Amino acid sequence: MQNVAKRIKKWNIGRYIVYISFVAVLVIFSIMLRDKGFLSYNNMMNILRQTAMITVAAVGMTFVISAGLIDLSTGSVVALSALVTALVLRTSNLVVALLAGLGVGFACGLLNGIITAKVRIPAFLVTLGTSTIFGGLARSITNLEAVSIPNSTFNFLFGAGDIGPISTLFIWTLVAIAIGQLVYKKTTFGRSVLSVGGNESAAQYSGIKVDRIKIAVMAICGVTAAFAGILYAGRLHGARYT
Repeated sequence: MQNVAKRIKKWNIGRYIVYISFVAVLVIFSIMLRDKGFLSYNNMMNILRQTAMITVAAVGMTFVISAGLIDLSTGSVVALSALVTALVLRTSNLVVALLAGLGVGFACGLLNGIITAKVRIPAFLVTLGTSTIFGGLARSITNLEAVSIPNSTFNFLFGAGDIGPISTLFIWTLVAIAIGQLVYKKTTFGRSVLSVGGNESAAQYSGIKVDRIKIAVMAICGVTAAFAGILYAGRLHGARYT
């Protein structure tokens, strides 16, 4: 009993509070809505579809927060990238449209990172400003109009399709999480990100290129936001500035 008590005492509940809260909410709603099919496969898959885009964007944001930064422009990058993808898809093929959308996200993230790292303006202020700029671009390029996507292949692959009983959105979510986890836990870059977020001065003295890490994590966040926008566009068969 004493050994069990010691283990419980050593167990850091704060590390698992998100998972504990998630399970608690799931149990509560399962009980409250047990007669309405809350735990049915269709409902669970619908929840996964609804949260897929946020999860993909959160993978990039994890790197940003781990480096001690923040990115408030993510929502605007999502909209701008989705619109660019939809517009390019009207005149070009799927690959070019994807590269255009991801390229916009990368450029936005790179801009955020360069201003933050080189101009020494806090990321909060930088991304608060660029959020307005990117959002304004999203509104102006189509004059607030939605851009439909009739390309059935794009829509199937990036949001509206199912492979067997599994939504393609869920598959992309798993891919994003797997890549993010691999880079975060198993690479020198991931360890460098954590070092910068933990103690920037110590990281710099240990030889880590702090500015490069900051720029890189912002660029990664821009790319994941762009991909989230592409998934939104595929699911909704179109893009809007919202």
